[in-house]
Amino acid sequence: MITAHQGCMVPEEVYHKDPQVKEGMQFGDYVNNRASSAPTPLSSTSDDEEEEEEDEEAGVDSSSTTSSASPMPNSYDALEGGCYPDMLSSSASSPAPDPVPEPDPTPALTTSQSSKIAKPFGYGYPTLQPGYQNATPPLTSGAQPSNTVYPGFQQYAQQYPAVNQLSSSLGGLSLQSSPPPESLRPVNLTQERNILPPTPVWAPVPNLNLDLKKLNCSPDSFRCTLTNIPQTQALLNKAKLPLGLLLHPFRDLTQLPVITSNTIVRCRSCRTYINPFVSFIDQRRWKCNLCYRVNDVPEEFMYNPLTRSYGEPHKRPEVQNATVEFIASSDYMLRPPQPAVYLFVLDVSHNAVEAGYLKILCQSLLENLDKLPGDSRTRIGFITFDSTIHFYNLQEGLSQPQMLIVSDIDDVFLPTPDSLLVNLYESKELIKDLLNALPNMFTNTRETHSALGPALQAAFKLMSPTGGRVSVFQTQLPSLGAGLLQSREDPNQRSSTKVVQHLGPATDFYKKLALDCSGQQTAVDLFLLSSQYSDLASLACMSKYSAGCVYYYPSFHTTHNPSQAEKLQKDLKRYFTRKIGFEAVMRIRCTKGLSMHTFHGNFFVRSTDLLSLANINPDAGFAVQLSIEESLADTSLVCFQTALLYTSSKGERRIRVHTLCLPVVNSLADVYAGADVQAAICLLANMAVDRSISSSLSDARDALVNAVVDSLSAYGSTVPHLQHSGLMAPTSLRLFPLYVLALLKQKAFRTGTSTRLDDRVYAMCQIKCQPLVHLMKMIHPNLYRIDRLTDEGAVHVNDRVVPQPPLQKLSAEKLTREGALLMDCGSVFYIWIGKGCDNNFIEDVLGFPDFASIPQKMSHLPELGTLSSERARSFITWLKENRPLSPILHVVKDESPAKMEFFQHLIEDRTEAALSYYEFLLHIHQQICK
Repeated sequence: MITAHQGCMVPEEVYHKDPQVKEGMQFGDYVNNRASSAPTPLSSTSDDEEEEEEDEEAGVDSSSTTSSASPMPNSYDALEGGCYPDMLSSSASSPAPDPVPEPDPTPALTTSQSSKIAKPFGYGYPTLQPGYQNATPPLTSGAQPSNTVYPGFQQYAQQYPAVNQLSSSLGGLSLQSSPPPESLRPVNLTQERNILPPTPVWAPVPNLNLDLKKLNCSPDSFRCTLTNIPQTQALLNKAKLPLGLLLHPFRDLTQLPVITSNTIVRCRSCRTYINPFVSFIDQRRWKCNLCYRVNDVPEEFMYNPLTRSYGEPHKRPEVQNATVEFIASSDYMLRPPQPAVYLFVLDVSHNAVEAGYLKILCQSLLENLDKLPGDSRTRIGFITFDSTIHFYNLQEGLSQPQMLIVSDIDDVFLPTPDSLLVNLYESKELIKDLLNALPNMFTNTRETHSALGPALQAAFKLMSPTGGRVSVFQTQLPSLGAGLLQSREDPNQRSSTKVVQHLGPATDFYKKLALDCSGQQTAVDLFLLSSQYSDLASLACMSKYSAGCVYYYPSFHTTHNPSQAEKLQKDLKRYFTRKIGFEAVMRIRCTKGLSMHTFHGNFFVRSTDLLSLANINPDAGFAVQLSIEESLADTSLVCFQTALLYTSSKGERRIRVHTLCLPVVNSLADVYAGADVQAAICLLANMAVDRSISSSLSDARDALVNAVVDSLSAYGSTVPHLQHSGLMAPTSLRLFPLYVLALLKQKAFRTGTSTRLDDRVYAMCQIKCQPLVHLMKMIHPNLYRIDRLTDEGAVHVNDRVVPQPPLQKLSAEKLTREGALLMDCGSVFYIWIGKGCDNNFIEDVLGFPDFASIPQKMSHLPELGTLSSERARSFITWLKENRPLSPILHVVKDESPAKMEFFQHLIEDRTEAALSYYEFLLHIHQQICK
């Protein structure tokens, strides 16, 4: 039934079957690095058809030169290119159906001798010089182009060594032939009280030749848990350390070489994009650094537009930068690039209206309407719901928005499919009218039910023809129609030390819907603004499997909890205005001999190494586990490359490519020397989340402890002359026990402390999708003393001087009664004020005359004209920059009830439920000595 209302309102969808994705692996398997299972295919597509699709891609040969006779590909698997063409079927005359998850758990790493290779499609190179542009300075410092021209082949042969020569001359410099590096210095953890360095922990720099170091990918984008890759799986097993990658592929960059060229040079065999770590055999041939195939250098690539010279392919920006972005040709499209499409699905039940979020949302959207990423084709739509579904006709030409109510939630349909998603600019005035009216339209509602599932089904139907982003705002348990949920939380079990139940979803409705959305290039972002248990474990599936995001605001209320309301407002501003990529796929490639087997993050696994990302945003992080399938003895270097193919909000098809190069080592000492402890702890955290859901929280906690015991025990056995009176670790792993203890006390994994189920599940969601730099603050917060800030060691950012106080260890012994300390937990800041804190600081920074006059609830620092105020605000503002979530600030007075939340982050101290850091070290040592 439809009811139309004046005063305030697509097309048929292609239904996508539910692929059964099995994500994650058994946590304890990280030593063996073997996949326990692969995604299950639900199609009858044969292996030959799968391979055929991957061959019918944009430019199979090295220069992307293609023949227009072959058919267009019809899958993203085919577009990005996934397997070795030499292995593929010769039958390329008929396109295969859309790809399904690959049955083989590891990508093929060998080539057959088949002489029949499917012809690529496309067009040949123009004879004119290419159009080529750089948005920003493309070269890294020290890599400026020169105009030197090498006239003869002999010089080229010397200039471009073969890959084995390159490896030996530039590759991993053995750590055994020189004095042991600082990272291998033994540390007795039980005797070193102050293990935490006073400055931030930076990513270790791979032990490479200086030229390669300059060219390597930034650790902010691409990081490996081991910067020295073991030569064999057996050596990795001995080290007892996890091997994997942490990715932040779409992060905001200030300098990004953007390349427009008809030639996107890729390896004919493995489809790797040319990069700084290939080797040029001569002027006309280059050897792939991943599969070692020799490829031709296309004619167009011989011209360097930066130097305006011919014959210097090694100086092209693609070969001078480990991170580049290509403007892709039509070869990389399955359809014309989609417009930016935004649909808002809003809970308007009594619970939602009483919480007051609608006013904040509508006001924020009004303020940022013109800043939504997009172009003249941008479309927008709105659905509201309680026990019925309300659509809004915003078609240009109407005098005012029209509301259409569908009360049949068991069989949801679109009342006017063509006028519910409208052009933002053509219908802007109607959209503004609706946003101004919405906050007051449901003020007097008595409707307490929530038909979230049917509203999502309607959203799916509306978005299917185009794809785009669905933003869902929900304030309670869904109680009507498909996807309804029952409360599963027992408040009496919140502090259980034994079994924590219901970490997984109660229904597969939201997962299936997310997979349907993913198949139609639609991502679903969830904003959960709840005052009570809302089963986030079930609801989060709508975002997890559609490459969406989850935002969580516990106890949200605009009046009773103003800090949460302010946080929502700030988060929405970034959410509405940040960069976005549509209909994306991401493939990660690695040197022959290595393989990937488990991915972590929000996505759908389309095939063994291809992630489907309906949307990609700059705040999304991913992790992947690796194993060593074949010995790497024949090379000194390995490389990893991630390629993100996406449609920009302006309708451009783009490919962002990151390449990371690391040395190969053959000794256990070298493996330990190259350990990246922060990357390792973030990968282990991802694995522990999977283990918590697939097995139990206690199993995950045990596995985390065992990870420390195993690695330090293995290290101890390799250094027999060390004294065993204490717990020994190499300097590279000195923070490993501390970080694991921090994880055990984190909301996701802690026991014995009262933790709401939704809070715990949200912490797990954050672990699975936060980039490393933000995840580390969540695991191990940073603590600074701020009542004595000076300009000594300060950094200059724009026109601001930003103080750099030293880091303090997370212990109450640092909470001097005379001081003030700032704790940065990522999404929460605490300022702790000691009872005897200097009144001058309290007055100059907080704006109150003394300690007693500071209010119990304070969440802002006033802008005062004092030097102390300027320094404190400058430091805090600097910390807040580039955060995916706006941190809430809490000023906590010594001896106030609010300090308990602050104290829970002091992980080095003992609590009733958990060991102190020193006790934890003794426990680890005891386990090793058993």
